[in-house]
Amino acid sequence: MVNNFQKTNYFLMLAFGAMLIGFAPIFVKWSLLSPSAILFWRMLLALPLLIIFNYVVNKQFLFRVKNKNTIFYTALASLAFTTDLILWHASMSITSVSNATIIVNSAPIFVAILAFLIFKEKPAKGFGISFLTTYIGIIGLIIFSNNFTSGRVFGDILCMIAAIGYAVYLLVISRLGKETSLNIIFYTTFFCCLFSILPMIYDGGNHIPTSHFEWTNLFLMAFLCQFGGQFLITIGIGKVSASNGSIGLLMQPLTATILAAFIFSEILNLIQILFLGFIIFYFLKLFIFSTFSRSITVYQLNNC
Repeated sequence: MVNNFQKTNYFLMLAFGAMLIGFAPIFVKWSLLSPSAILFWRMLLALPLLIIFNYVVNKQFLFRVKNKNTIFYTALASLAFTTDLILWHASMSITSVSNATIIVNSAPIFVAILAFLIFKEKPAKGFGISFLTTYIGIIGLIIFSNNFTSGRVFGDILCMIAAIGYAVYLLVISRLGKETSLNIIFYTTFFCCLFSILPMIYDGGNHIPTSHFEWTNLFLMAFLCQFGGQFLITIGIGKVSASNGSIGLLMQPLTATILAAFIFSEILNLIQILFLGFIIFYFLKLFIFSTFSRSITVYQLNNC
């Protein structure tokens, strides 16, 4: 049974994972490969990292699942995730990093809605205010950006379809609670790598990295975004409610927007900074709550 203190820790773990994935659009922008090739190398380079980690933790190279249905559901989740990432990567050549990231990360809305419609999971108490505050802050970062663009309809449509795919992926893996997070992330990574091969052959373009910079860029993407960020999200997503998890995932567009401001000279203006403050305040409040809860728990245990 996961208590409120543990749920807060899982939430922060998920939020940190989302922050790491916020680096992904930067790596995508820097890459000269096709959208599906970027996905393929991200997954392929992450696989040996997961295998090594499994050996260090479990003293084995094999990933033995607890339930035979795990393979099917991870394959299903991977198909949705593959669709999400390929469309998202493609959209960034049409629209800005900020636009692509904010639209794709409307996925939490679909997660909460699907969880309610399919599993009858009611939003957590205070979800409406927390979600609205956080999401308005992120939308504000985009709308008031100096390079905000409109009229790039096709790129926005690709991002919206990608958001639905990402929501399906998150919802499916969140229901694999009896399976280990390491098994889930390994098999989703494996299937995404497998599913990306055919699109990579079909879409043409560059498939093989040809420079040290490209290899470094792809490895960092695999390490930070897949092995790091996606793994942390996999650990946390099944331990918190869909509504709370959806708020934690909003750290991704927040991180991407800030990075784009520094790296691509998308300078934040005063209004953006105010919106940014809203979001930082919310997550800081959660961190203080977690620390305070830990202190109370330790005090109570020491005085039993």
